[in-house]
Amino acid sequence: MTAGTAGRVVLALDEGTTSARTIAFDRDGAIVASAQREFEQKFPSPGDVRHDPEAIWDAQLATAREVIDAVGGPAAVAAIGITNQRETAVVWDRRTGRAVADAIVWQSRVTAPFCERLRAAGHEDLVRARTGLPIDAYFSGPKLRQILEEGSADGLRGRAESGELAAGTVETFLIWRLTAGRAHVTDVSNASRTLLLDIRRAAWDDELLRLMEVPAALLADVRPSSEVYAETEPGLFGRPIPIAAAAGDQQAATFGQACFAPGQAKVTLGTGAFLLANTGTEPVASSHGLLSTVAWQLGSAGPLVYAIEGAVFVTGAAVQWLRDGLRLFAESREVEALASRVADSGGVVVVPAFVGLGAPYWDPDARGAVFGLTRGSSAEHVARATLEAVAQQVRDVAEAMDADLGTPLNGLRVDGGGAGDLVCQLVADALDRSVERPAVRETTAFGAAALAGLAVGFWSGLDEIAAIRRVERRFEPRGDPDERAAQRRRWLRAVDRVRGWATLD
Repeated sequence: MTAGTAGRVVLALDEGTTSARTIAFDRDGAIVASAQREFEQKFPSPGDVRHDPEAIWDAQLATAREVIDAVGGPAAVAAIGITNQRETAVVWDRRTGRAVADAIVWQSRVTAPFCERLRAAGHEDLVRARTGLPIDAYFSGPKLRQILEEGSADGLRGRAESGELAAGTVETFLIWRLTAGRAHVTDVSNASRTLLLDIRRAAWDDELLRLMEVPAALLADVRPSSEVYAETEPGLFGRPIPIAAAAGDQQAATFGQACFAPGQAKVTLGTGAFLLANTGTEPVASSHGLLSTVAWQLGSAGPLVYAIEGAVFVTGAAVQWLRDGLRLFAESREVEALASRVADSGGVVVVPAFVGLGAPYWDPDARGAVFGLTRGSSAEHVARATLEAVAQQVRDVAEAMDADLGTPLNGLRVDGGGAGDLVCQLVADALDRSVERPAVRETTAFGAAALAGLAVGFWSGLDEIAAIRRVERRFEPRGDPDERAAQRRRWLRAVDRVRGWATLD
């Protein structure tokens, strides 16, 4: 144990895509206090998304101070864990700590031309073998290069190569600022999303750095996900607090859902859906359109734990389309009530491929469609079909995971703002397996807190973390198996119709 265990709560700094939050958890895993602030989204050109890193810092610092005050001051805080939007790239001045440009957000496609050149040059196999990832604009390494290229008139590349600048994903920037530059670190889960890390060695790869044109002098030390990195600058909160964990948001949610054994999996239902399954201490190379990634590492002596991941681009965003585009209801939470007014979708199938299809199809040219409309089709049928599409997309990825792992997933744990009763039941029906929803749905933040708490002895080990995770409800498959099979056939037929749509004359 360390001095950090004297506190009665652990803080999670949950830095998301649209807002920064801070949540305090007690020893029972219950939420004691929380605060949230949104920050500006910038769209300088079609397909490009940027954030002001200073706005992120201001929002995160303000929420942290608010929660620390609410729990009785810094003496109540045993440690801080950080979870963050993954793949968002930041470059800053080592002397001042201030960003030299806006951050390029994970959603941005601005690096797509560079990634296409790398693929055309035949580098895809090498990159996938080392990183577990395809060459894609989604990941953060090419974004670091982009920031340097855009700042060429200001000499950013020369400054980067000479060691004047530092870079990283958002957790790295926050740790730098929280420690006044004493710690330039990234955790292995975030580092594994850069296209720069050899995920077997957990080390930056010189050949990949050359391919991505990223100077090594920019990069942070790669550290475990659960470890005391440093203490906060005393003046920020009134006394130093250990910073004891960091993890990308989806890996943190997987940890918060206590998916500690191979085959255990979670799905987070938000704007999109992210499924991660623990694969143990060996990475699994997917042959079904999924990603291999580092899940976490507990201390420098602990093994690397890996996961296989599938991303669905549009789930909750389809509900927003029903709200804003079709104006079927005023608030997204009303969708389940509308969909529950009918027993089924009446043969209607919605494929919400608004920005193409993600895993396991990876078809950027697919487009959304509604099939099976008749004169009797209603708003209720369309709403239910949209929720059924969420479930069917989860099944698409789960079946790909089953195939890659060679055995069915060991259940599925669900969280996120989209995990309502009807959606969870539809997921259970589609998968024909049980689905668990936890009592505390803030699993991303809890995962970061749990990682930090383990590092300072606030919790004793994985068994205690698993024990305090409580299941609020378990959903078992129900309904006619023949009708569920027919629904699956309709879904696959509809997906086949929309694929490649944007390339049609």
